[in-house]
Amino acid sequence: MKKKIYFLLVGCMMLFTFACNNAETTASEGTTEGAAVDASVGQANVTDNDSQKDVVKVAVGSPDHTTLVAALKAADLVNALANAGPFTVFAPTNAAFDKLPKGTVEDLLKPENIATLQTILQHHVMTSALEASFFQDGQTMGMVDGTNVTFHIKDGATYIDDAKIIGSVRASNGWVHVVDACVLPPAKK
Repeated sequence: MKKKIYFLLVGCMMLFTFACNNAETTASEGTTEGAAVDASVGQANVTDNDSQKDVVKVAVGSPDHTTLVAALKAADLVNALANAGPFTVFAPTNAAFDKLPKGTVEDLLKPENIATLQTILQHHVMTSALEASFFQDGQTMGMVDGTNVTFHIKDGATYIDDAKIIGSVRASNGWVHVVDACVLPPAKK
């Protein structure tokens, strides 16, 4: 009986060792340090026509958010926002981007300005799923970029800094609050 247990343990250890070595080989073959990330992979590229849309798919499906979608792609943030979240995204319309000084959007979309674009877009995102009714006058909350915004209630409308929430859409991973202006982070000192 002892011999059977001994052989069983030795067999399990050999199988475990083989499995670990095989996993290490597979992992090392599949990755190359410094390799470029394939933009065609990731959560944003999962096709699902039955489930509720995530915050990215809500924006992609809106003809009023083509500039935002282009900015998310240029900033390499599409897959991050397609993940489970939860997120609250304040989504400027195309008209909101048009309010920025001429040439600003085009300049931000350049590859050399990715860090600045990421910071601005992250200033439109919270890592929680909050309905518009949650926000109170004078309430200050933190954004993904590490800075704060202040909410205001004026004439029954909710504002994030100076941007008015003009609509809200529930997504599978949070909320998309459509805003009529870009919410810019405070200037660095």
